[in-house]
Amino acid sequence: MTTLKAEKRSMDVKAKKLRREGFVTGNLFGREIEGSIPVKMNVRDVESVLKSCHKGSKIMLAVDEKVYHVLIKEVVYNSMRHSVEEIDFQALVSGQKVHSVAEIVLVNHDKVTTGVLEELLQEISYKAFPEDLVEQILVDVGDMRVGDTIRVKDLPVASNEKIDLLTDLEEAVVTVSAVNNKETDEETENEAK
Repeated sequence: MTTLKAEKRSMDVKAKKLRREGFVTGNLFGREIEGSIPVKMNVRDVESVLKSCHKGSKIMLAVDEKVYHVLIKEVVYNSMRHSVEEIDFQALVSGQKVHSVAEIVLVNHDKVTTGVLEELLQEISYKAFPEDLVEQILVDVGDMRVGDTIRVKDLPVASNEKIDLLTDLEEAVVTVSAVNNKETDEETENEAK
């Protein structure tokens, strides 16, 4: 499992100053932690971890001398600077269900040759025990045709008794719609006049 090093952060130093010094700020919270623990992490370490992990991933967070099993709860990006500013972590407790999200990953979308494939949902919200957490849900769309829709209830995760889905079962995940060439035909007619 991936480990990220962090240090307890003094609240006397502003987050902006820490970011200028090459740190990402964050908070660690959980049922067995009183309040929360403000932390700071080296920006390079964070970027390295986020290449393979994301919101909803389980990792190890080493804060000073103590190591916590955590879930990445939130990642705040600065879109202007293309950088991570803050990450919140939830300490996992064995035997306690935790709210998380699983990223939806479409597989075989290059095999859809008729119509336009449209992904309508990027992640699914659910609750599960730490050992049952799911980071990604692979959705094979290779056999989809025009008019086909895959809903949350159609995914294997919906029948997993260890996972309590919070996303509506009827919500559409992905659909294939017909290619609309009407405008192109009208433009061709207008150009011919």
